[in-house]
Amino acid sequence: MAKRQIFGVGANMLLLSVILFIVEFVRGAVLVSLLPIYGAETLGLSPDVIGVAISAHYITDTLLKIMIGYLLDRFSPRLIVQISLIVALAGVYALQFADLPWMFIGAAAIYGIGMSPIWIVCLTKVTDEHRATQMGYLYTVWLFGLGSGPIICNILLDYSSAMTYNLLILLSAAAVVLSFFMRGGRETAVLNRIPIREQLTALRERIIAMRLLLPGMILQTVGASMLIPILPTFATNKLGLTGAQYSILLTAGGLCAVAGMIPMGKLSDMLGGKRWFLVSGFASFAIGLYLLAWGLSFWYCFVIAVVLGLSYAAILPTWNAMLASYVPPKQEGIGWGLLSTFEGIGVMIGPILGGVLALWGGETTVFWTSAVLFGLIGVYYSTLKQGGVH
Repeated sequence: MAKRQIFGVGANMLLLSVILFIVEFVRGAVLVSLLPIYGAETLGLSPDVIGVAISAHYITDTLLKIMIGYLLDRFSPRLIVQISLIVALAGVYALQFADLPWMFIGAAAIYGIGMSPIWIVCLTKVTDEHRATQMGYLYTVWLFGLGSGPIICNILLDYSSAMTYNLLILLSAAAVVLSFFMRGGRETAVLNRIPIREQLTALRERIIAMRLLLPGMILQTVGASMLIPILPTFATNKLGLTGAQYSILLTAGGLCAVAGMIPMGKLSDMLGGKRWFLVSGFASFAIGLYLLAWGLSFWYCFVIAVVLGLSYAAILPTWNAMLASYVPPKQEGIGWGLLSTFEGIGVMIGPILGGVLALWGGETTVFWTSAVLFGLIGVYYSTLKQGGVH
């Protein structure tokens, strides 16, 4: 039933999920593989410059989220998605000319402009009933795209960087073409338009109510995103992995996350108590990152990747289902835009912090710092009363 509500609401929603998959496939390939590897090996850029470029992508993505959410409540989602995907295509295309650091950072920033709308459009489709289950379905599509992008990209980069880059260009263009087949109406949001002052008042009340969640919302995105600039080089330099082995680890973690997402969402809905799902997920994630930093052999890393994937599956549906309860009715676009902006603050900071830490203390320091952050988040939520985290 929940699956039907999310991805079975006619051909338009099915098309939307296909576009989401393509967009996240390209994003994962660009951010996790292409930018770090191309920036370091081809352009000879330092980790801090690569971190700034990745942060620039997330800064433009995050800063646009509130505005995009507001526009989605008033204008045709098809038009907004079309424009954004064209901008994203321009950003990916511009990377081939980015032979200077400022151009490299600028292309990444342009690419970030096109990433906001499609995700927020999908989030607005989530209904109140069985919210965690529906988030599990939605995140399965998102994670499968985001995870398979760098896996395939890493393998292809071993053979031809030009072929890999051209594939990402073609997929970005395909997403633009598919967006022209979306339904063009403004849907129900325009019919139930609420004055912006009333929307902001309602959102302010919800933010005050969820103030205990805000520290974890920001810190978890800092902890995760600070790993992005150094992941490929860490796998090569510290773990001694080939591109294929690195892809195997990403595949193992990604498959466990995807496979666990829907069962974890259902289990969370059945048990009702979300706090301990978050605490256990964050604690397991912290332990996994700490162990990974020791540069263990491939098969130990494989087991750790499985644990990290299952931990991710425990966290995401529950966390976003909880956030969804704070989105005011009939204001889904601007509501999710605002919440995504809070989460995006951490993503703006994380890659820069990761790049600077790698430059000063080495890549292992980045993993240890991320593990400490996730551990602190788990401890923080374990101390909250059940009323603070339902």
